[in-house]
Amino acid sequence: MAAVSMAAVKELRERLGAGMVDSKNALVEADGDIEKAIEILRLKGLKGVAKREGREASEGLVAVAQRDGAATLIELVCETDFVAKNEKFLALGDKVLAAVADAGAKTLEEALAAPLENGTVESAITDESAIIGEKIQLRRVVVVEAPSTAVYLHRTSKDLPPQIGVIVGYEGADEKVATSIAQHISFAEPLYVSREEVPQADVDKERDIVTEISKNEGKPEAALPKIIEGRLNAFFKQIVLSEQEHALDSEKRSVAKVAEAAGIVVTGFARGKVGA
Repeated sequence: MAAVSMAAVKELRERLGAGMVDSKNALVEADGDIEKAIEILRLKGLKGVAKREGREASEGLVAVAQRDGAATLIELVCETDFVAKNEKFLALGDKVLAAVADAGAKTLEEALAAPLENGTVESAITDESAIIGEKIQLRRVVVVEAPSTAVYLHRTSKDLPPQIGVIVGYEGADEKVATSIAQHISFAEPLYVSREEVPQADVDKERDIVTEISKNEGKPEAALPKIIEGRLNAFFKQIVLSEQEHALDSEKRSVAKVAEAAGIVVTGFARGKVGA
């Protein structure tokens, strides 16, 4: 049995991101052959992938790639924040994002099947999961198609990768304002661009709720229509981007007014948050 040097253990750890004990044991089993040790770690790790499938993966990153006429957002998750800031995991995120965007994938299924290195995105994630020893999963893929796109990535912790990502699709030329709208979306969490996009069933349900509340409060019958409409408007302001007060605007204008003043039209958006 060949002696295993600390230099070899260090090299193996740096190449794979595996733990010290696992790296040393693999080198011992491989008689000091690093390439053979890599294969041993990979095979052992793959056996554990199925066992990890039911474990919770609530850490990770969001990332965005912009291409002509579109921007792609991915959410890649893992189990611990330790792995989330690991260089190997971050590099995997970069490779997966590029592969998904280059393939023009618009669904999770298409993204996992996108070519990456000698296999697919899915096989690359499986291999990395086997080596790192944690469940790694591509959880979300969203594409926003528009003449122009603006992106905002937010870190909830300075030592972790971005945890919230927003894409704003727009027409016009003011990228600064479009980016400020993306920042607004990151924490305001609207669901729709305009109230016309809100499903009628949701509007009808909310109208029924506020009507019942208003009646139970004993409001005068003649005042009910105005009270109900006021509460319904408040409902729209909670979920509709254009009607929300722009959080970064010093004049407290609505997002629609800020966009109009800048000569841009928001055509769509996407928001992704790790674990949400």
